[in-house]
This record gives sequence, structure tokens and C-alpha cells, in this order.
Amino acid sequence: MAHEGIFATADQVKYKAGANASSTATAEAYINAFIDEAESEINAATRYNWSDAFAGLNDDVKAILQEAASNLAAAYIISYDMSGFTTLQEAQTMIQYLMNNYNRCIGILKDLKTQTFVQGA
Repeated sequence: MAHEGIFATADQVKYKAGANASSTATAEAYINAFIDEAESEINAATRYNWSDAFAGLNDDVKAILQEAASNLAAAYIISYDMSGFTTLQEAQTMIQYLMNNYNRCIGILKDLKTQTFVQGA
């Protein structure tokens, strides 16, 4: 199965999920599903279809979308199966870190000035 994500690669998501992430949840089919969900959520949360506009965006905006999608998809992977982590607290801390970064990216993308910047890029 080939990687199908627009914003982030499977490897970027795996790196963020960490070495203890479930091998099931880091399989290509699962990562494709998690990235697809993350991309849809980003579009809905920001009320802008970044997926359709992606090819025409500048590299800075693409990197913010990549960070947001990889953070959220990695959180999904960790949430899928936390049993491989040293402790439950380790997994929860990683999810919290990823979600904080995801929320920061969403805030940037939702900012009207950023949207104006994107449309002019």
C-alpha cells in the first residue's frame, strides 16, 4: 500500500509517535487513515480547505500543515495502543506534547493574517 497523505509523510508521523509506538498502528494502512483524519480535521478546524490549495502554497505554510498533521496523527497512533510505552504517563505526556503543538499550529492557521498571507503566496 502506498502512502496517501497530502500534508505529512508516514515517516514524519512515525518519528513523532516514538520508538515504543505499536507496530500495528504504525503500519501504512493505519497511518494513511490517521493522516486522512488529521487533514480533514485541520481543514474543518480552520474552515479552509488546505488539501485543495496545498500544491499552490508556499513552503512555510506547507511546513505548518505538515507539523499539525504529523502531530495529530502521531497522537492517534499513541492513543491506539499505549501498552508499548514504559508507563501510561509516558504515553499521555507524549500525547499532551503533540496536542499542544497541534493546537499551536491550528491557532496560526486560523489567524486571519496568516490566511491573507497564504492567499497571497
